[in-house]
Amino acid sequence: MPTFALIGAAGYVATRHLQAIQATGNTLVAALDPNDSVGILDSYFPEAAFFTEFERFDRHLEKLRRNGQAVDYITICSPNYLHDAHIRYALRYGARVICEKPLVLNPWNLDALREMEAETGRSVSTILQLRHHPEVIALREKIAGQHSNHVYDAELTYITPRGKWYHASWKGDESKSGGIITNIGIHLFDMLAWVFGPVQHAEVHLRTHSRASGVLQFAHAQVRWFLSVDADTLPPEAGKGPLRTLTLDGQAWNFSEGFTDLHRESYRHILDGKGWTIADAAPSVALTSALRQMEVTVPGDNAHALVYLPGKGHPFE
Repeated sequence: MPTFALIGAAGYVATRHLQAIQATGNTLVAALDPNDSVGILDSYFPEAAFFTEFERFDRHLEKLRRNGQAVDYITICSPNYLHDAHIRYALRYGARVICEKPLVLNPWNLDALREMEAETGRSVSTILQLRHHPEVIALREKIAGQHSNHVYDAELTYITPRGKWYHASWKGDESKSGGIITNIGIHLFDMLAWVFGPVQHAEVHLRTHSRASGVLQFAHAQVRWFLSVDADTLPPEAGKGPLRTLTLDGQAWNFSEGFTDLHRESYRHILDGKGWTIADAAPSVALTSALRQMEVTVPGDNAHALVYLPGKGHPFE
């Protein structure tokens, strides 16, 4: 069975990858993180070598390689701004790569990765887990099966409250995380484009450190979207959140459940040779990069309204 190494073992998302590696019957042999609070490894791979310094991690993997025991995959769960550097390291080592979202922060960072894939003969796969969600797949098939040019009027709201730690960490630094639009929104934007077709027009109506909103026009939907990590934006009925809602022509479409096994399904897809590639990730990387740079515009009375949150007022207030 394939062997794995992990870069970024202490973060929230690393647990999903550890679960997926174990669930697919594979072994983690080494892990790296500058933070040594990685007791989660005991629940999955207590025998894995662990390093807080990259140089020692590199030395260990090189020793394995020279002994004919090179790891097959390197999984990357490091902070977003380090992804492309860690991907390049893994490709130079000779491993296949599995990288958590976003693959990179800016589309021009993808060019060097494509070149290195060609040079090394190794592949880069990314996690686009919503493409494995049964309800998302069903909706995509429904749209593809339509025999009309109907354009849905849609609203997407995603509120996932975070404490004060979030803004003090690298995730609160837009230069490192890509801000809320990339760190929180990229999977949702990828899902929308995968279901409704390529983006044709985009507007940003609000962009702060904790919330963002705007309008996206796709081939088969016009979507008003709102993202937030601010608990004050939750409507009373949502409790403590998270809140994930999508309406299509006023009809609620539920994709709040079924998230538990999506990383496992992503790994199975990758191990079967069908992983989502650089080309698959490129459109959402380009879109989120553009949205971060786009001028914020306030819609007029007859323009697209922002998503209204019951009991919380207009997001501009």
